[in-house]
Amino acid sequence: MSPDRPAPSAAPPRSLHLPAGTAAHGPYTVDIDPGRAGWTYSALRVLTLGPGETHAFDSGEGEWVVLPLAGACSVRVDGEILELRGRASVFDGVTDFAYVPRDAHAQIASGAGGRFALAGAKCERRLPARYGPAPEVPVETRGSGDRARRVRNFASADAFACDRLIAVEVVTPGGNWSSYPPHKHDEHRPGAESVLEEIYYYEIAGPGALAYQRISPSRPGGADLLAEVRDGDAVLVPDGWHGPSIAQPGHDLYYLNVMAGPGPEREWKICFHPDHTEGYA
Repeated sequence: MSPDRPAPSAAPPRSLHLPAGTAAHGPYTVDIDPGRAGWTYSALRVLTLGPGETHAFDSGEGEWVVLPLAGACSVRVDGEILELRGRASVFDGVTDFAYVPRDAHAQIASGAGGRFALAGAKCERRLPARYGPAPEVPVETRGSGDRARRVRNFASADAFACDRLIAVEVVTPGGNWSSYPPHKHDEHRPGAESVLEEIYYYEIAGPGALAYQRISPSRPGGADLLAEVRDGDAVLVPDGWHGPSIAQPGHDLYYLNVMAGPGPEREWKICFHPDHTEGYA
């Protein structure tokens, strides 16, 4: 087996689709670490804090970005206090964020309470703790018409320095398709495709709203999923063609993508499905 493709786990995840509540662990409403996912690098936690509450954690072998989903917080790390103004919800635009390096002790505190994502990746280098200002987050529109969506590249490979972590937010208007055409990143092909494990975490505007996520196999025995996803769900993408992500008409769809892999370069290189060549990824 190529050293650039991770070996299959001896204990694969029970399901690629993790409905809200099923990935809860300890203080986290979502806690996906590499061991629970059955892979090596990518991780995601979602933390809810009440007014005045705090939460401390050790970063261990991973680097983490603390990203407010709803509310504001402060992050104390490496002797600094990084104040995050946050936002009312994920549909209210970009937010500032904090980078927590590996081998650090951090504390998150929230005066009014809120929900906070911790996007993480197992890594080798220890980079400085840093504040990511909201005005410096690159935002782009991908696709057009019923394939248009907004991508917030807060920790993309080009926008913010991490060792292995790549993370972006995508907001898809109700009725639109995103993650389209279907694409994959499960082979190391220099300049063309990079190996990345990926997590999707979803929030959907409106009570009872839903969306759909497709993953189709890129090789025999590969990932295969068609899931109805709802607010707070997560999906694991260990390999395979992923997309489309389909938003219910009238209900905007948000997802947080967390990616990391073994490649020598931190890069997002993808391959489009040959049977779906229209549109933009």
